[in-house]
Amino acid sequence: MDLTSAKAVYIIARCADYFGMTLFLGGLFFLAVLWPSGGDSRRARGVIVTGWIVGFLGTAAGIGLQGTWAGQRPVGDFVRWSLISQVLDTDFGRIWFAKTLLWVLGGVILADLLQRGRRAAESIPWRVGAGAIAIGLLRTTGLTGHSVESSTPLLTQTADFVHLAGVCAWIGGLAVLLFGVLSRRDPDELAVVVSRYSKLAMASVSAVIVAGVALAWQTVGSVGRVFTTDYGHILLVKLSVLAVVLLIAQGSRSWVSRRLDFAVVLRGDAGVVRSFVYSVAAETALVIVVLLAASFLVTASPGR
Repeated sequence: MDLTSAKAVYIIARCADYFGMTLFLGGLFFLAVLWPSGGDSRRARGVIVTGWIVGFLGTAAGIGLQGTWAGQRPVGDFVRWSLISQVLDTDFGRIWFAKTLLWVLGGVILADLLQRGRRAAESIPWRVGAGAIAIGLLRTTGLTGHSVESSTPLLTQTADFVHLAGVCAWIGGLAVLLFGVLSRRDPDELAVVVSRYSKLAMASVSAVIVAGVALAWQTVGSVGRVFTTDYGHILLVKLSVLAVVLLIAQGSRSWVSRRLDFAVVLRGDAGVVRSFVYSVAAETALVIVVLLAASFLVTASPGR
C-alpha cells in the first residue's frame, strides 16, 4: 500500500479511538449521574462495552499505524515490534502507550459494572474510578492534537479538554438514551431520565460550541485560512454536518418540552415516542461523520 493508504488506515484508527471514547466515557457518565439503575440494563451496558472495545483497539492499533504512516511503510508492518518500538521512543508513542494502559484500567471499571450493575453505578468508589479514567483518556487525547502547538497552550488545551468532554457527555449519552432508555419505553424512566439528559445535552452542546470556536481560532488563525487551506475545508465540512446535527437536536429538545408528558401519560406508547427515537437515531448516525472529520483534522496541517 502507498502512503495515502497508510494515512487512510491511520485516520480510521483515530476515528475508532474517538468514537469508542465517546461511547465509553459518555456511557459511564450517563449511568453515574443520570441513570444509575441503567447499570442493570443489558443494552445500556452493551453501548459501554462496544465503546471500550472499539476505543481500545483503535488506540492500540494507532501506535503501529502512526509508524507506518510516518515511516512510509506498508500498513501490514504496524504489528512489527521493531516499528512499534521506534514509535514508543517518540512523544506520540509514549502518550499513546499511556492511553492504552488507561483503556486497560477502564476495562477494570467496566468489569465491575458488568458484575455488579446498578450497585456499581451507585457506589462512590466506582464513580471516582470512572472519573479518573475519564480525565486521563481526555487529557492524553488532547496531548496528541494541535492544541499542544498553540502559542497559548494552557488556554487551548483547556478548551480542547472541555470540547472533548462535552462531545462525550452529549454523544455517548445520546447512544445510551437511544439503545438503553428509549428501547424500554418505561414511563417512569422517560419522565426522569429524558428530562435530565435534555438539560445535560443543552449544557454539553454549549460547551462544545464555545470551546470549539476557541480551538478553531487558535489553530486556524484567521477566517481567510478557513477557505484557502485543506484544513479549513475539512473544518467547514465538520461544522456543516454539526449544524445539521444541532438542528435535529433542537427538534428532539422541542419534543421533550411538548410531547414528553404526553408520552408518559400514555405509558410510553410506541407511536408517540417513535418520532423522538428517529430524531435521536439521526443525531447518532450523523455524529460518526463529525468524528471522522475530527480524525482528518488531527492528521492535517493547519497551514495547508
